[in-house]
Amino acid sequence: MSESVPNWLQEKSGTGAGEQPVVIATYRLTRYYGDGVVVRALDGVDMTVHRGEFLTVMGPSGSGKSTLLNLLGALDRPTSGRVIVNGEDLATIRDIDRFRARTVGFVFQLHNLLPTLTARENVEVPMYGQGISKSKMRRRAEHLLELVGLANRMDHLPAQLSGGQRQRVAVARALANDPAIILADEPTGSLDTQSGNEIMELFEHINQTQRTTILIVTHDPRVARRTRRILTMRDGRIVDDHPIQDVVWEDLRDLAQSRLGEMLLKGEDKALLERLGVATSDSVVALRVLRSWLLRVLKGGDEAA
Repeated sequence: MSESVPNWLQEKSGTGAGEQPVVIATYRLTRYYGDGVVVRALDGVDMTVHRGEFLTVMGPSGSGKSTLLNLLGALDRPTSGRVIVNGEDLATIRDIDRFRARTVGFVFQLHNLLPTLTARENVEVPMYGQGISKSKMRRRAEHLLELVGLANRMDHLPAQLSGGQRQRVAVARALANDPAIILADEPTGSLDTQSGNEIMELFEHINQTQRTTILIVTHDPRVARRTRRILTMRDGRIVDDHPIQDVVWEDLRDLAQSRLGEMLLKGEDKALLERLGVATSDSVVALRVLRSWLLRVLKGGDEAA
């Protein structure tokens, strides 16, 4: 006999994240592969995401993070459990393609742009079949390309764009139907450091100005630290859930255990400043402030923060 989904998963309103509505929720979500030796790609995942959140799912290869993303985006079906997106149970939706087109925008590691279409035409692709006139599609695509900083590249083919620019087109395409959620799978994985930073800045801007919920799958802690919440997966389960403030405290703990932290805690300011090649009064004050925070971390003061 199957278990009913708890009421809190079915409600569109929820607590936390500024009392914003829940836009993603899973209940005992599993995904198994194989007929002989069963691989538990997801093994009982419960999670909620509120409207306007900007978060990452981290974990090593094989931890289940991409499988989770595919289930949240209705690209795959669970073995058991429930996925609620924007208040609707994915198992009960008849036209899943239409729902996905209107509710979720996808960005992948490889941009997957159509090589024979211009940037503007690529952004227009998801709007076909959505009851939008050609003129409105064009205006919407042009607006989105302006939003991602490609106003002067609208008529360029993908081969005429840099890797970072192609990924910007992919982000604009994900926004084509004004989705409630963007799901991004390693969106900076194939980019150089500068281009990756620019894509993350773009996601931050979209999250802050459009209030779009953005969930990013990554293995890169530098990417994760640009978001506001980090879910860590291992062996198909979520083993940790950190708001960004907790991650900052972890960085301070790591610093306290390093050679640099040891010098700070011992009051070896002069030697440290000589190593760094600076000796201003502002530097001395900064070291004192940093030392006070390290002492607070070591005393467990983060719990009271």
